[in-house]
Amino acid sequence: MILCRIDCMSVAIKPRQTKTKNMKKTLTQNEIANELHSDENAGWSYVGAMALAEWLIELDESCGVETEFDRVAIRCDFAEWGSLREWAEGYFSDWRADLGITPEMDDAEIDDVIREFIEDSDHLIEFDGGIIVPSF
Repeated sequence: MILCRIDCMSVAIKPRQTKTKNMKKTLTQNEIANELHSDENAGWSYVGAMALAEWLIELDESCGVETEFDRVAIRCDFAEWGSLREWAEGYFSDWRADLGITPEMDDAEIDDVIREFIEDSDHLIEFDGGIIVPSF
């Protein structure tokens, strides 16, 4: 299950260029995930690649435009993390203080604070085994 907010915006996918003479191939979710997963420079887990592929398809459908798949741009625009807390530790030098985490908060409350921060800034894709966020 993927929890995310989708807005029509330019994220790692480009509108199809109509001036060039190319043949279009529509990719399935599995084909997109396989392309992402095989990108050795990105290091996507297969589950993460599937979640991102599903999100990209939903974005494409919700915006009503045909887009061109560009795995290098996707690699540059998104990052996979093992958990919300792992992301916070990598993003902030003092994540507890920066996010207002108090000793009284339990794990679920801490995750909610981190989730809210990411969603206020951009998109959050959650899946079993981790999260994917834009590289901001």
